[in-house]
Amino acid sequence: MTTRRNFLKCAGLSLAAMPVLASTASAATTHQIAIRNFSFSPATLNIAAGDIVVFTNEDRAPHTATADNGSFDTGNLRRGDAASITFASAGSVSFACRFHPNMKGTISVS
Repeated sequence: MTTRRNFLKCAGLSLAAMPVLASTASAATTHQIAIRNFSFSPATLNIAAGDIVVFTNEDRAPHTATADNGSFDTGNLRRGDAASITFASAGSVSFACRFHPNMKGTISVS
């Protein structure tokens, strides 16, 4: 029977090394952008690569969050609908609502 201690011993690791190995992984953070009063709140967001942004429509009118460069589109969001987008790589992306182009925002990914 292979136990964790035997596996680590065979791999040349000790139990003391486990906390260091476990702490090197980082979990994605989820950020919220509310769509209300015909605007994105917040309109500017700074996140890390791998993070998730959830867009939630709180208006009566339908909205989208559509990247200017075409990299993402939430699709039509009716009141109470939400869509999540994962941002895998660094860069900055501007977005707007397809129905209301005056609604704009920017997400910067580091």
